[in-house]
Amino acid sequence: MSKKGRVLTSILTVVVLLAGTAFLLLRNSSFLQATTGKELSNIKVEGNKVTVDLVAKETETELAPGVKMPVWTYNGTVPGQEIRVKQGQDITVNLKNELSVPATIHWHGYPVPNDQDGVPGLTQETVKPGQTFTYHFNAKMAGTYWYHSHEDSANQVGKGLAGTLIVEKNDEQQKPDKDLTVMLQEWVKPMAGMDHSNMSGMDHSQMMTQDTSTMDHMAMYNLFTVNGKSGSLIDPLKVKTGDKIRVRFINAGFQTRLMDFGNVSYKVVSTDGQDIQQPAEMKGKLLPIAAGERYDVEFTVPSSSFMIYDRTDRPAAKDIQILVENKKNKQVEKEVVNTEKFDITQYGKGKAVAASKYNKEYKLAFEDVADPSVDMGMRYTINGKSFPNGPEIIVDNNDVVKITYENKGKAVHPMHVHGHFFKVLTKNGKPVTDNIYKDTLLVEPNEIFEIELKADNPGNWMYHCHDLHHAASGMALMVKFTPSVNADPKAVKE
Repeated sequence: MSKKGRVLTSILTVVVLLAGTAFLLLRNSSFLQATTGKELSNIKVEGNKVTVDLVAKETETELAPGVKMPVWTYNGTVPGQEIRVKQGQDITVNLKNELSVPATIHWHGYPVPNDQDGVPGLTQETVKPGQTFTYHFNAKMAGTYWYHSHEDSANQVGKGLAGTLIVEKNDEQQKPDKDLTVMLQEWVKPMAGMDHSNMSGMDHSQMMTQDTSTMDHMAMYNLFTVNGKSGSLIDPLKVKTGDKIRVRFINAGFQTRLMDFGNVSYKVVSTDGQDIQQPAEMKGKLLPIAAGERYDVEFTVPSSSFMIYDRTDRPAAKDIQILVENKKNKQVEKEVVNTEKFDITQYGKGKAVAASKYNKEYKLAFEDVADPSVDMGMRYTINGKSFPNGPEIIVDNNDVVKITYENKGKAVHPMHVHGHFFKVLTKNGKPVTDNIYKDTLLVEPNEIFEIELKADNPGNWMYHCHDLHHAASGMALMVKFTPSVNADPKAVKE
């Protein structure tokens, strides 16, 4: 098999399943769990160096009332243990694989060196059962990020193999009273009569209809969770009037989620780890969070309790109700259903900057094609071709390239680039109102975006839709640095 074939097979296989202080703050990402400052046994701190031990292993957990399922985890929790560090610390992560299959860690959104990016067949070999692999990088960028396996991605992430990475600023002037992380995930709940204990070994493609050409593959995800819990198992957020709260939303699922704050004002202070300039308070707008995206939201606790709802058009979304419980007034505000969506491209008040001089320009057109010969009955293309036969973005070090996205298909595509951030320039021909930098951008049908990417992190990098089912069916390409500047000896060559 060719090297390109190995990349496609190992990292993008569709499986229709359950898809500082002087110390490091490492904690389980439970919605309520506060930072204790207690050093855990799987971390070691020596000056500015932090070492974390993570074990990929299978366990069982109750995701919803009465619904216990086998899950794949980093250190036995869903989500995996939150890694929370200070900006500038040197991080070493030792991954031990106790699963029955190979796995890796990809640091989603983080500009790690190319050989630390966790993509089998491209930047590293897989970490086979019983093996250990060590990742090392400097936490130079503050913000909200996450990590997940990039081996058989749709399957392994769908089984829970993901965690959160939070890098705190060293110079933050006004810290919130509470800083919490919320990971949104989706699962395939077993049908009545199924043996839950054997879920991880099943051929889940048999759960699907044979007529896949027009099937909505997201419909199979019938259980939504907040930090691994659904329905009444979701812990309330206990607060008091006037508290300033930051909630870091991370979408580790495959579809766009719509979070509704009802009648409570909030502001978006960061997206994909990058700060928004002069964010304004708003009310009555849904917050769309696409697959792979992160949004940091801040709000001041009102004089009563309220719910944060998920308005995604799926039955499973009805079980996502996050109670923000005011200790002095537990009466919950009357439900308000909002419908207008927040648009990141028309938010913030950053200063306009002069247009860059582009070294190269690329146009990428996304389409979905009915094809019963592939999994899910759909093939996803860029410029009419599927990976690895589609376009490539060829750059020299520090090139600034302009990329145009055009979604000509019927599906939404959250496009994610590894190892870099990009600046969003225009949406449907209209300039953005702020200097918005992201690593994952939702492109809906009939939308056209222009973005600017500075190629300042040498290596060969994946660039793909973060609906991992779409990526596995062809919606992927590579950013390739020319050999004269390519710092990665393992990189795929022509």
